[in-house]
Amino acid sequence: MRRLLLPVIAGLALAACGGKPPPRTTAAAPPRPVDVSDDTSAVARDAARLGNWPVKIGKPYQVAGITYYPADDRDYREEGVASWYGPGFHAGSTANGERYDQDDITAAHRTLPMPSWVEVENLDNGRKLTVRINDRGPFARGRIIDLSRKAAQLLGVDRAGTARVRLRRVYPGGPPEQAAPAVVVAAAAPPAMPPAIASVAVPAGRPDAPRPAAGAGWLVQVAALADAGRIAWLKGFLASFGPVNTQPAPGGLTRVRLGPFAAEHLASTALAQVRAAGYADARVIPPTNAR
Repeated sequence: MRRLLLPVIAGLALAACGGKPPPRTTAAAPPRPVDVSDDTSAVARDAARLGNWPVKIGKPYQVAGITYYPADDRDYREEGVASWYGPGFHAGSTANGERYDQDDITAAHRTLPMPSWVEVENLDNGRKLTVRINDRGPFARGRIIDLSRKAAQLLGVDRAGTARVRLRRVYPGGPPEQAAPAVVVAAAAPPAMPPAIASVAVPAGRPDAPRPAAGAGWLVQVAALADAGRIAWLKGFLASFGPVNTQPAPGGLTRVRLGPFAAEHLASTALAQVRAAGYADARVIPPTNAR
């Protein structure tokens, strides 16, 4: 009986060998980090284009009870949570006077100079991107940078909304010792910080200036914003230029203005200072009784 079974078993084995072999299985390769930053030429072009743009640091300011101290931290590194902002702010004014473009590779930071550049590494997927700082924020606790929509898309942050990141300041125009010194705009440095390298002229709205009657003064319209944190920052920034007031505007916006000033030449002086600080669209508004 054993001899009869052997040919049968052998035949079955040959038949099995003649069939389609089972598919080969291999371990999935780990995902490769994606470095999207190094459009080095694009970053260099951006730096060259902004070569004459005034570098701003700014004076200490307070938002939601927290005081922030802007500084030219040349060795800045930090880990934390990144967020992003997009359509609701598109075409609005940034803290350095630019128009915010959600499709530019930019970001908001609470204290670094504007402009400055930061390499952002998404610790969740390994992607890296160099962004230009041109705005102030974020002011939500625990977040350290607010990316533009485009930057968030490239880093893979847009869908999740936030991501763990590592930040490192970089210098597309050369190492720190070759970089131009930053200018502190309208600010005395806080205690234990380097003194201001330069500042704008003395504010036009002096305490001893005559105070106009309500509705009879000249105003300087600086910006119309919706974000409470950016409104608070701008009010603190403008305080050195003169009295600051805010007024509600259509569409949920808030007008941020300087004044009222007793005379047109005082408003014009404040306007020149504000424009020199980067707010090119600022304008003088005459008294209501002069319209």
